[in-house]
Amino acid sequence: MSTPRSRPLRIGPRAATALVLVTLIGIAAFGWPLLADRQSGFAHSHDAPWLFAALLPLLVGVVVATIADDGMDAKAVAMLGVLAAVGAALRPLGAGTGGLEPMFFLMVLSGRVLGPGFGFVLGGVTMFASALLTGGVGPWMPFQMLAMGWFSLGAGLLPGPDRIRGRAELAMLALYGFLGSFAYGTIMNLQGWVILQGRDQGIYFSPGDPISANLVRFLSYCLATSVGWDLGRAALTVVLTLTLGATLLKALRRATRKAAFDAPVTFDPGPDRAAHLPPKGT
Repeated sequence: MSTPRSRPLRIGPRAATALVLVTLIGIAAFGWPLLADRQSGFAHSHDAPWLFAALLPLLVGVVVATIADDGMDAKAVAMLGVLAAVGAALRPLGAGTGGLEPMFFLMVLSGRVLGPGFGFVLGGVTMFASALLTGGVGPWMPFQMLAMGWFSLGAGLLPGPDRIRGRAELAMLALYGFLGSFAYGTIMNLQGWVILQGRDQGIYFSPGDPISANLVRFLSYCLATSVGWDLGRAALTVVLTLTLGATLLKALRRATRKAAFDAPVTFDPGPDRAAHLPPKGT
């Protein structure tokens, strides 16, 4: 009997629809303040509860849609829980220390092995669990869940392991982790930056100004406040991917093969029993 080959969990039409929906909601949640006028009086702390209320059922919807599309079963859900717990435990090890966050390394490799849909849910659930673990629950949490979900989803959308393996695969994942770490930091900066308004400095958000002017201020804000932090996160992700990535990829792929998420269920009566079965048509 041949050993089943591990492959990322596929995204079916229902799961893809759920992912597109949650992504559109996330883009609107992050970006709508850029379109607000001066009298809006908004703050992300006000819309965060609504985003969180929409995000949780949508995460469940992605899982249910993936199950309905035959890409995820109880074994995959169990692995989701285990990896989310590990990721939540890893986050406090480096959070607050120059941006050194080892959980990003795990999210890259998990998304790579288990696919974009699984990766998105894993990223969101891991951030939720880590916030509960560290007491980091606040208006930023649903935005972190979305950003980490996108980060892990992107790893699952990279060229498949049937095309790139070995050192080339590790190099690709390291590069993605490096760029994705900066992208995560930039997206999260947008969440906090729009709250910083009414100041004299030229790097803070000014509601009602043209989008182009605010984006220039936002770029200056990122360069002035977060490049060093994001660089620490990116560098650690690259180092861990290149040093531990091969081992963890093998472990995750071995786990998916043993779980055989997508193996069809068949019943083999065996040679002895088959010999005593009545012929078909009788």
